[in-house]
Amino acid sequence: MSHLEIEDLSKSFAGRDILKGLQLSVEEGEFVTILGPSGSGKSTLFHIIGGLLTPEKGNVLLQGQTITGERGHISYMPQQHSLFPWRTILQNVLLGQELTGKADKERALDMMEKAGLAGYENELPAALSGGMKQRAAFIRALLSPQSLILLDEPFSALDDFTRQDMQQWLQSIWMEHKKTILFVTHNIEEALFLSDRIAILSTKPAAVIKEFKLPFDRPRDKELFFSRELFEMKQEISQWIVNGSGE
Repeated sequence: MSHLEIEDLSKSFAGRDILKGLQLSVEEGEFVTILGPSGSGKSTLFHIIGGLLTPEKGNVLLQGQTITGERGHISYMPQQHSLFPWRTILQNVLLGQELTGKADKERALDMMEKAGLAGYENELPAALSGGMKQRAAFIRALLSPQSLILLDEPFSALDDFTRQDMQQWLQSIWMEHKKTILFVTHNIEEALFLSDRIAILSTKPAAVIKEFKLPFDRPRDKELFFSRELFEMKQEISQWIVNGSGE
């Protein structure tokens, strides 16, 4: 049984099909990235998984249970860190746990220390750099009790150097905790560096037209970006995104 199962999902707005017959499985502890053309429906898919939208057809199953149209089953990290500016960093990372009445302050402090946030526990978000805010937001997602984390382009606002550091950090944290992650990015190299598997979406109406299982061993380091194997896979994935095929 897959951790997340998306079955024959269809959704339209104002008579225009956005998703049509979309199917995708994500195994427990797997890191799966969705790539596709701009406006292909990736955010719509996330909103359906999170219960913010209801599809006209199809179902979303989490650990075998139907959650279509239901909220509260997933942990979601958007493009912006969405930290509350009036709460300290520690209070922010504990928010997901507080909502369930099970805040684990010691675990939060331990994760913050590993993330390079020691000493910032009582600071407000304004005192942190962009990368540090994203780390805090991801710790909040990890500490939330939900077993599935949706990451919607979480590094898109960062500069290239900070982004590469965050990719390394995310990989190390994910390898330690092995939560199931569904990730959206427009950056093919980022997808290749982080993922176990990549799913390519077609243009609207969106459906999964190709999947790539990545052959790279973990942990991965920056040298991977310069490898011929990654370059060749990047070229093939680019062709699928642009043309809807590997031709």
